[in-house]
Amino acid sequence: MLIRFNVKNVLSFAQRANGQSEEFSMITGKVRNKKEHIYDDGKIRLLKLAAVYGANAAGKSNLVKAMDLMRKIILHGLPEGHTENYCKTAPHNIQKPSYFEMEILLSGRYFSYGFEIILSQSRFISEWLVELHANDTENILFTRDLEKGTYEFGDTLSVSSLKDILDIYAGDIANDASVLFLTLMNTNKKKLYDTYKEVSVIKEVFNWFRSGLDINYPDLPVSDYTYLVKAEQVDEVCRIISAFGTGITDFRIVDVTIETALRGLAKTEREKIAWRLEREAARLRAGENVGKVVLIMRSKAEFFMVTIGKDGKTKCQTIEFRHGKDSYFNLSEESDGTVRLLDLLEILLAKEGKTYVIDELDRCLHPSLTYKFIDTYLRLAKKKNIQLIVTTHESRLLDFELLRRDEIWFVDKKNNGESSLYSLEEYNARFDKKIDKAYMEGRYGGVPIFSTIFPVNED
Repeated sequence: MLIRFNVKNVLSFAQRANGQSEEFSMITGKVRNKKEHIYDDGKIRLLKLAAVYGANAAGKSNLVKAMDLMRKIILHGLPEGHTENYCKTAPHNIQKPSYFEMEILLSGRYFSYGFEIILSQSRFISEWLVELHANDTENILFTRDLEKGTYEFGDTLSVSSLKDILDIYAGDIANDASVLFLTLMNTNKKKLYDTYKEVSVIKEVFNWFRSGLDINYPDLPVSDYTYLVKAEQVDEVCRIISAFGTGITDFRIVDVTIETALRGLAKTEREKIAWRLEREAARLRAGENVGKVVLIMRSKAEFFMVTIGKDGKTKCQTIEFRHGKDSYFNLSEESDGTVRLLDLLEILLAKEGKTYVIDELDRCLHPSLTYKFIDTYLRLAKKKNIQLIVTTHESRLLDFELLRRDEIWFVDKKNNGESSLYSLEEYNARFDKKIDKAYMEGRYGGVPIFSTIFPVNED
């Protein structure tokens, strides 16, 4: 679960007046009501939901993009276009380090992982992984100072033979400012993790960024619909879908030809998919993972799942949804709002420990459906430890009957174009105040300030 995210000199986030990074926190405030909304292990209390508000271009999406940029750098290295992602509100920022740090809860332990990088130069400055303790102490697992070419391992990773191996890996990149140690240690290191359990924490932190943090944008599908093909969840899925008034009463998996799945794709994409299927078929004929789902193709309007059987033959399937008694429709025939809800259902069925970040939750949704989705999520989240962070304009969620005060965040843009993050906790808002009305009137910032588009005729 996410504890905190700190960012500086990234996109529209520069730094605070005291020079510190902008901070987004899932740590609870002083609110005492709705205790069922929080995770509490006796040492830390974390929110399971945060709703982020702000005017268009204020920086809501930049918060999501900054989180995603950190994730992409860790998992895949520096992405295309990263050199332009520093905060451009001041010319000198091009030469200044950008700061990324996440504090996370993982298997009952607390960790801080982060790095500094001069984005315009594709050059890492520092990197660290630290275990945090409830008594305000910390245990360094590893740190790197790329400018000095030095590194350090803490006691946990300093077991004699393990330390010798880690010294080799770290020494090889001591002066390589283009790669992260966390990424290196999760590239073809299976034998190392099988041999030394002490180092598994590095793998677990990496895997949280890969599988535990799920970041989604409004123009891309949230889900690959794998939850729909799990037989044990069919009844639960149907119950939830029906509750949202979509008119869907059931769904079924149907066979289609592979040609149907590939239609509309460019020739190069079809060739890539054909090559992948051929490779997987060869593996399966050799006795590996028979019957495995090897490919899921999901676009805004289509879903196809490809499996390969024991004989190496390919089967392609899709999903059809039933309305009423007899009529079935494919995904392309459903409304945008229904498709959006079907995407979001994965969150309601999420596993323990997962953190979802959804930009523009309310896209294509009626305000009442957005409210109902959040209400449903909060009811289900009572029983499991998951998190949902959303950006939204939907003022109906600003309701103390639904949300806690510390679950509400705002992003505001300063006159110089920099974004600032703050929680409603920072305001002395009474519990009986109409927060939605105050928000729309600009009481907390985060709403557009319009200038005159057309001159007024004074005649």
